[in-house]
Amino acid sequence: MDAGNQTWVLEFLLLGLSEDAEQQPLLFGLFLSMYLVSMLGNLLIILAVSSDSRLHTPMYFFLSHLSFSDICCSSTIVPQMLLNIQTASKAIIYSGCITQMYFSSVFLCLDNLLLTVMAFDRFVAICHPLHYRIMMNPLLCDLLALFSWSVSILFPLIPCLMALHLSFCTHTEIPHFFCELAEVLKSACSDAFRNYIAMYSLTGLLAIPPLTGIIVSYSKIIYSILKMSSLEGKYKAFSTCGSHLTVISLFYGTGLGVYLSSAFSPSSSKGAVASVMYTVVTPMLNPFIYSLRNRDLQGALRKFVSRSSFPL
Repeated sequence: MDAGNQTWVLEFLLLGLSEDAEQQPLLFGLFLSMYLVSMLGNLLIILAVSSDSRLHTPMYFFLSHLSFSDICCSSTIVPQMLLNIQTASKAIIYSGCITQMYFSSVFLCLDNLLLTVMAFDRFVAICHPLHYRIMMNPLLCDLLALFSWSVSILFPLIPCLMALHLSFCTHTEIPHFFCELAEVLKSACSDAFRNYIAMYSLTGLLAIPPLTGIIVSYSKIIYSILKMSSLEGKYKAFSTCGSHLTVISLFYGTGLGVYLSSAFSPSSSKGAVASVMYTVVTPMLNPFIYSLRNRDLQGALRKFVSRSSFPL
């Protein structure tokens, strides 16, 4: 490509989910509602866990981290999308795009690792109940959380810093509603082969071992549950894992959908729609999934709300 057609681009154009002007008010209302519900639900989870001493256990400790990660992930993506819809502008400045690309990668990676740690917690609780308090001690929980945060902050730096060395054509359009790393690389005018190698290598490193750990943990959990003689014990064990399995299915199912849509479809619109699921919908649903069948969490939420309500 002629070097005269390349420049240090000052902004990108996010095409969003639809270019139809009539659909913009509907999309704005829909995503604003989902964002507010997500913020409120996850914030209530964090406040309920922190205010109720009965929930100061490893399971709820990691759940509060997951809720905080979901708040940050949605806040990294949705406000910019709402701003672009409201102002009828598709532009996002170069530094803002790189920043959004990095932090969205951080919190999606963090969700992935926290779900793995929570699967390990359920494995210890069900397969080694007598040693649960010893194995899942506060020090180990803090180290697991610190490890998850550290890896999530450091690893996405590599592909994002490499992207800074790419050049982009003028009027760069990204057929997405946020600056996703893969879509930004597609928009580069310079050779991005090394960037793709780094992106896919890190994605495999951050996805395959955690997913393998989740599969192994739940294989042993299911084996232990099937060995139980009490139906009540089986039901109780399954109920403690049901919410977590649902969240895992949503997270990895939608992530796989994004990968397959980008791999087998030349259109990026399907990938953008699939990305809505794990960046917006899943963080909104997580508080409902975890509290729907959890009496302890429901009780803590009711207690917190009642304490926070004052008569006029």
